Amino acid sequence: MTAAVSLRASVEPARPVIELRGLGRSFGTVEALREVSFAIPSGAFVAIMGPSGSGKTTLLNLLSCLDRPTAGEYLLDGIPTAGMSEAEQARIRRERIGLVFQQFHLIPYLTALENLMLAQHYHSVADAAAARAALERVGLGHRAGHRPSQLSGGEQQRVCIARALINEPSLILADEPTGNLDEANETVVMDLFRQLHREGRTIVLVTHNPAFGEVAERTIRLAHGRVESDR
Repeated sequence: MTAAVSLRASVEPARPVIELRGLGRSFGTVEALREVSFAIPSGAFVAIMGPSGSGKTTLLNLLSCLDRPTAGEYLLDGIPTAGMSEAEQARIRRERIGLVFQQFHLIPYLTALENLMLAQHYHSVADAAAARAALERVGLGHRAGHRPSQLSGGEQQRVCIARALINEPSLILADEPTGNLDEANETVVMDLFRQLHREGRTIVLVTHNPAFGEVAERTIRLAHGRVESDR
């Protein structure tokens, strides 16, 4: 009896990290997203693709709890986000989610190290050694004392990835992380995301870059605010 129960438990599918049920987002009379439904399990690497205006960034804003849907449900680790207060959603962003944007959003008068320590401060306590280790991880330990204006675009994006990882989130959401980079830096950033995936992180990445579509294990394509394909 015990063995049978154990066997059933071992084959039971894990609860999705992200689950969308008929999700919609309207801005006045404009429907940016309509009836979007899918689930993403832990450790998946998913690329969200589609033409401009298809709803990709709107979707990522909903997944990151920076915005709220006007229809449907969004469950994060099985918990509905609709009833969460602003403070609860902010806590989830601090503790659960690492965000990487196309625009770097680094504080210009702070060094790379200080930008990471600021992110730590909002979570708990700033730790210079941990922040420096995060920069080492993305190959920028030698640039810790440089301000954003002294870094290349690729280096700034790697600082942003280090910042997103500083509090060890299990879910990483990225919006066009290579959109402002040349081919060489694009490859470096893609390799970083590959490594994060190998480590078991759940990654959802909005991109126009077909190379990311090939690297990701699953691609969800949007068109006119709906899921056009999911494979």
